[in-house]
Amino acid sequence: MAGNSLVVNVDIADTRVALIENGVIAELYIERKNQRSVVGNIYLGRVTRVLPGMQAAFVDVGLDRAAFLHVEDAIRPEDFAALVPGDETEGEDGNGSAGKPQHRRVTRATPIRDVLTEGQEIFVQISKEPLGTKGARATSHVSLPGRHVVYMPTARSNGVSRRIGNDKERGRLKKLLEELKPATGGLIVRTVAEGLSEEQIRSDVDYLTNLWADICKKREKARAPSLVYSDLDLVLRAARDLFTSDVEKLVLDDAAAYQKLCTFVAKFMPERRHEVSLYEGDEPIFDAYGIEEEIARALAKRVHLPSGGYLVIDQAEALTAIDVNTGRFVGSGSVEETILKTNIEAVAEVAYQLRFRNLGGLIIIDFIDMERPRNRDKVYKALVAALRNDKARTTTVRISELGLVEMTRKRTRESLERTLHEPCFYCEGTGQILSRAAVAQEIFRQMRREKDRLEGYTIFVNAHPAVVDHMEREDKESVAEAQRRYQRNIVLRSRQDYHLEQFDIQGKA
Repeated sequence: MAGNSLVVNVDIADTRVALIENGVIAELYIERKNQRSVVGNIYLGRVTRVLPGMQAAFVDVGLDRAAFLHVEDAIRPEDFAALVPGDETEGEDGNGSAGKPQHRRVTRATPIRDVLTEGQEIFVQISKEPLGTKGARATSHVSLPGRHVVYMPTARSNGVSRRIGNDKERGRLKKLLEELKPATGGLIVRTVAEGLSEEQIRSDVDYLTNLWADICKKREKARAPSLVYSDLDLVLRAARDLFTSDVEKLVLDDAAAYQKLCTFVAKFMPERRHEVSLYEGDEPIFDAYGIEEEIARALAKRVHLPSGGYLVIDQAEALTAIDVNTGRFVGSGSVEETILKTNIEAVAEVAYQLRFRNLGGLIIIDFIDMERPRNRDKVYKALVAALRNDKARTTTVRISELGLVEMTRKRTRESLERTLHEPCFYCEGTGQILSRAAVAQEIFRQMRREKDRLEGYTIFVNAHPAVVDHMEREDKESVAEAQRRYQRNIVLRSRQDYHLEQFDIQGKA
């Protein structure tokens, strides 16, 4: 399917959104109905621990684990009160809210105990999902995204999206923001606002400032810890954040969600109503668009390149390692040319996989070694260029003589792999189990330990069928030697319900 589009699958237990760019699935978002995203939610929390050594605090917001709040993301309670609408106090200029003092900036150097104390109530917004064993990341610097602008009640200045490159348009929007700026806070114009009229942007600003006023009213009645504001569900968030001017259509397969979406679009982007459609085919929508097949490919450990090379992607706890291999590609020129072509192909695929799998944190890319510095430079520049289309912030270090690139990618939610997978119950997440030979040797050692405590002439060994088969075939002579040495008859019994590493030894009179 050519062009850019959003394909939404609303199922019984989850909702999935696929962003398709030029016929290729670029991003996939999944939200389970019993595990909705908490990013963007605003809570009245209570500080449970202040950690001066980490310049941070833990805040109970009512989730399974306390949220983590760094000092840079905190605001003093008395300063936050000055940002609440309807609580204007006359300033030095006698103009009410116009003279309201801006909050004092808290920096990395500000002692955390000067800002927060245990038991204190604090207003926070979730900025990063809980990841693994870590709780959510929180901030007191609230941001409320609208369709065209983002309102930040705690900000001091306005801004324009960096993706709007026209200097004249940027100047127009900056001037417009100065006219529309609320009594407190700042605004950021989103990319989709390019070319919009003052009236269109003003309606968004009015909606967000009224929303902030409602949130503050709810806060007054709330008791910590409690949820004060919940962000939109995945379908509406996708329409708000992903349904940009370069996305030609949005199609979804649920009638109820479609009606809800149409109401949202009619209110915030009426000019795009005709670009939203309901899928009514018999085939599941993700099957019809070839998305299920691409998801399976994304979860594969080995990803093949067009020329015959391949990537091996290993996601570990501390980092993600990506290894580039030539595979069956031998090229038609020199070895260096073959390696360069494979590495250049790998760059495009790596950038795609990082975005689609939503891999974040520390990433190490092991390109095939290149002898010529200019070739290493070509590969590095190609990687930097390929990462420009990634919405997540990335930082890369120049390629080393060994062909290694160290980079980081901002992580705000779990990767696709960890969303759809869980640690293997059989190997307990290690990815390895003892070999049949190793288990058999342990059985012989256990026999030696217990031989004097086992009653009767026969020793019964209960084990996994694969281990029993190994002992009957490869270790047949060892079993005979054990019988001779211990003067006992050894009977091997297969147990289908046993783990490969599980066994027990019994005696019988």
